Amino acid sequence: MKYKHYILKDKKPIEVDLFTWGKWVEESKERIIKQETLENGKRISTVFLGLDHSFNSDKILLFETMVFPDEKTFSELDMNRYSTYEEAIKGHQEMVDKWK
Repeated sequence: MKYKHYILKDKKPIEVDLFTWGKWVEESKERIIKQETLENGKRISTVFLGLDHSFNSDKILLFETMVFPDEKTFSELDMNRYSTYEEAIKGHQEMVDKWK
């Protein structure tokens, strides 16, 4: 299976070669879409993955929101993936509403 690599340009995923992707991942601050810590200590993070995490489903999944118990723990409580930037923003807010 050949993996495709993506970067964000104007909030849209663009397919690129491995070298371009690697450089972008290393240097870009656009990977982090939104992160916040709720009053109850839960941390919610939405990021651009740059790799398709759909595992051969009908649509590509390039964005991910994860909920963590606190700022020091990396075992997630909840997670969802999205195809577009707009879905990721909406999904992030849904996680905030769910976990606050």
